[in-house]
Parts: sequence; structure tokens; C-alpha cells
Amino acid sequence: MSKQVGIVFAAAAFVLAWSSGFIVAKIGTEDVPVLTVLLWRFVPLAVGLAIVLLVSGQWRNASPAQLRSQLVIGLFAQFGYVVFVYASVAVGISTGTTALIDAVQPLVIAALAGPLLHVRVPGAQWLGLGIGAAGVFLIVQSQFGASDAPPIAYALPALAMASLITATILERRSPHRSPVLLTLTVHATATTVLLAVLALATGAAVPPGDATFWLTTLFLALVPTLSAYGLYWWLLRRIGVTVLNALLFLVAPTTAVAGALLFREPFTLLTAGGFLLSAAGVALVLVSDARGRVGARSRAGGRSRVSDPASGAPAGDASPRRAPDSAPQGAR
Repeated sequence: MSKQVGIVFAAAAFVLAWSSGFIVAKIGTEDVPVLTVLLWRFVPLAVGLAIVLLVSGQWRNASPAQLRSQLVIGLFAQFGYVVFVYASVAVGISTGTTALIDAVQPLVIAALAGPLLHVRVPGAQWLGLGIGAAGVFLIVQSQFGASDAPPIAYALPALAMASLITATILERRSPHRSPVLLTLTVHATATTVLLAVLALATGAAVPPGDATFWLTTLFLALVPTLSAYGLYWWLLRRIGVTVLNALLFLVAPTTAVAGALLFREPFTLLTAGGFLLSAAGVALVLVSDARGRVGARSRAGGRSRVSDPASGAPAGDASPRRAPDSAPQGAR
């Protein structure tokens, strides 16, 4: 029970931490170039993580294959994702709309889980994801046209979504499992190097000296980067790709509420209806997944109690079969 309670608290913290990234991105890029904010968001994080990794000694167990795998994943999971998210907010797309377009990824993940991850997504989870998507659509409808951003700019959050989907699929197919500390360190370091190259090339590397900038970048480093990404990979390995991405449906309405309170972005009855639908969809996915896991344990226990009378060993294949849930353990 305590383990389940811990996962619930981790899921709630993940939603809040991930949502904060959209809000603080808008605040941080009002007067400072996107690349400047992003570079100094990642520099202290990469340095701090590298120091902790060296002190802990975990780097000694890292194989070249693990490092190469995490390097590629990190380029999509952090560099590609944050650059496109910040660019979309900087050109005027509302924080709620950015998060909402990003929230479409659970359906894409569920659609790709079968052919790419060899995972069967049950019908109840498809229904939940569909209900959640309907909620997202309602919220998008309530906010569409609230900014002066050109239509082509809406491709930016879509590219951010595609980057995170690619990273998730690559991680689930990779045979190399790395500790979260190593994963975050490699991701942050690779992202810092690329951002530094771009910032130096465009003259955006020098940070402003005011305290607000440094408080903003410190918050970005600790909460939506360190906390949110750490929880993302931690939860991914415990509740599965479909359930975790279903939680992202809750990021969208959470961000919409915060955007309405802080930036007076639209929040109507249509927005509220979308929020309720998203919550209902997530609940259906989580309940379906929990039932699937309980059923799998029951079937495995039943098989283990049937013994071969000749040998006393379990008859047939009594090894627990993996339930057709959404928690793949890498490519098969």
C-alpha cells in the first residue's frame, strides 16, 4: 500500500512540476532571448549533476553503450522538447494551448505502443485516452485565437510533442537501463553543449545581471527540469508508458488554470468541461491498468498452485506471464 501511495504522490508532483515549466517559460522569456534562458537553465544543472554523479561513483558502472543510448535519448527528451516549447511560448502561443497540443502525445504513444513496443493497449485504456483527448480538444477550442501568433507557429508545440514521443519510444526499446542520476546527467550535459553552441553563434550567451533572471533560471533548473524529468523517467519504469502519458492530460488543464490566473488567458465553461473530461479519461486509464495488473497477478498465482504430480514442479509454464498492460520492459 505504501508503494502505491508513493506512486500517487509522485504522479501528482510530476503533473505540478511539468506544468510549472510552461508558466515559468512565459515569465522568463518576456524580456530575455529564449536561448539565453535555456542555456543558463541547464548550465548549473549539468554542473551540479556531474558533481553528484562523480561523488556517488555511479559513473564507474556506466558502459559506453549506456552513454550513447542516453545521449541520443537526451537530445530529443530535453534539447528538442524544451527548445520547441520555449519557442512556441516566445512567439505568443498561450501557455495553455502549448501544453494542450503537447498533451495529444498519449494517443500517439498508445497508437505506436503496439507496433513499436509490442504492447497491447486494452480497449478501456483506448476509451480513456479518447475521452481525455476530447477534453483537450474542448480546452483548445476555448483558447484558440487568444494570441496573435501566426498559424504556422502552432507547429512548434507539435514538434516538442514529437521530440518527447521519440525519446520515450527510444527509451522503451533500448536494452540498456541506466540509473536516473546517470540519465539526467547525460541529458543535461548534452543539452547544455548544444545550447551553448547555438547561444554563442547567435550572440545570446551573455546573461543579464538582474536577480529576477537568476531566480527564474534556478527555479527552471530545479523544478521543471530536475524534478519533472526525474519523475518522468522514474514513473516510466514503474507505471508504464501509456499510464504515464495519460497523466500528461492533467498537465494541460493544470496549465490552463494557472495561465488564466496569472496571465488572464481564457478559461470558460468550455475550458472547465474539458478539464473534467481529461480527468475522467485519466481515471479510466489508471483504473483499467490497475485491474489488468491485479488480474495478471491472480492468473500467475493460480498457475503456480497447479503442480505436476510426477515431479512436484508447476505444471506447464508457471512463470508469471506479463499482463497486456502498458508497462513494457524494453523491446522483445
